[in-house]
Amino acid sequence: MKIGVCTGTFDPVTYGHLDIITRASSLFDHLYICVLHNPEKVPLFTVAERMELLREETKGLKNVTVDTYSGLAIEYAKQKKAAAMVRGLRAVSDFEFEFKLAAMNRYLDPDVETVFMMTSSEYSFISSSAVKEVAEFGGDVSKWVSPRVAEALAKKFKSRERSQ
Repeated sequence: MKIGVCTGTFDPVTYGHLDIITRASSLFDHLYICVLHNPEKVPLFTVAERMELLREETKGLKNVTVDTYSGLAIEYAKQKKAAAMVRGLRAVSDFEFEFKLAAMNRYLDPDVETVFMMTSSEYSFISSSAVKEVAEFGGDVSKWVSPRVAEALAKKFKSRERSQ
């Protein structure tokens, strides 16, 4: 059984993420989507909220499991006996960071490959950070995230507004 792992912060999950996840799910017998804790980021959504949004967005993909892990992604991949880690690339600017990460992971475990997938061109400029910024100021994010995610963003920013 070929197992793949796709890790990220997914804060929030975008159509760009879903493009990579959907295409990667057709390459593996099973694909784990793992919400990682990134100490360099302050997420808008909790891990539980991000996992729930991912579960809802991927429920039609029968070979996908949403999970979480706190630690090195390569350790998670080893635990799951993954053949590969899937990494999405939006633009050339992503490549340098991802290349270094893949080299480090290969050093830590040469048995786990890294598979780079280019996101579809219509999603190549989307980032979770940009989506959050547009949503925070009341902009329309419906072309970049699902209605469910757009609603979650609106609620999150309204609740933050009330608490200030």
